[in-house]
Amino acid sequence: MGIKYSSKINKIRTFALSLIFVGFIVMYIGIFFRTSPFVMTLFMILGLLFIIASTVVYFWIGTLSTRAVKVVCPSCGKITKMLGKVDLCMFCNEPLTLDPELEGKEFDEKYNRKKRKS
Repeated sequence: MGIKYSSKINKIRTFALSLIFVGFIVMYIGIFFRTSPFVMTLFMILGLLFIIASTVVYFWIGTLSTRAVKVVCPSCGKITKMLGKVDLCMFCNEPLTLDPELEGKEFDEKYNRKKRKS
């Protein structure tokens, strides 16, 4: 069984959504410490920080998304956004590339990493 890939924009959005849920869970845990106002406040503030971090991540991916290259997926025909040399279609997970040298090769996210000069 291979690695499950998804588009970079969707990965970052999923991470931001998980930060919101973690923030709510942390705040909910704080309710169990009603007898200790300090601990309850600590959990509430920590949960709020997770939610603020999520807002920052959503803002960041929004700005990245506006600068992303838009391409038409050859498989499903929908317009999708690409970050980097290789990415997946946001709708059908078809591997896409902007680099002619990578056409026909198996999809690997390592193609987006810059090669280090040794």
